Amino acid sequence: MGDPIADMLNRIRNAQAVGKETVEVPFSAMKFSIAKILEQKGFVKNVEFRGRKVKKIIEIRLRYDDKLPRITGVKRISKPGQRIYTAAQDIQTIKRRQGILILSTSKGFMTDQEARKEKIGGEVFCEIW
Repeated sequence: MGDPIADMLNRIRNAQAVGKETVEVPFSAMKFSIAKILEQKGFVKNVEFRGRKVKKIIEIRLRYDDKLPRITGVKRISKPGQRIYTAAQDIQTIKRRQGILILSTSKGFMTDQEARKEKIGGEVFCEIW
């Protein structure tokens, strides 16, 4: 089986490349948490959970600024075959603070700024700018 997080990020990137309004991804709590962070940080308009039982999906409404995609790049860092962890003091800033790192910590998913403030490290999932 592939990497569901990379699949979600690729679906978002591909949908924005062709100017789509929304993108749907199969539901998982992990993907929903990551999508909610993208919504909080203004990378996407909104995130909704739809369906029930087997047909659960996450609907992501994409955001554009002057017809340009709000997300200009994504990079999957920690992969199923190679996990990447970082300590709180080693968390780097992304693209001159224009981007975010999403980390999985003991307190759930959070951005690099939140993790630095809480002084906790974790698994570095992806970088978005």
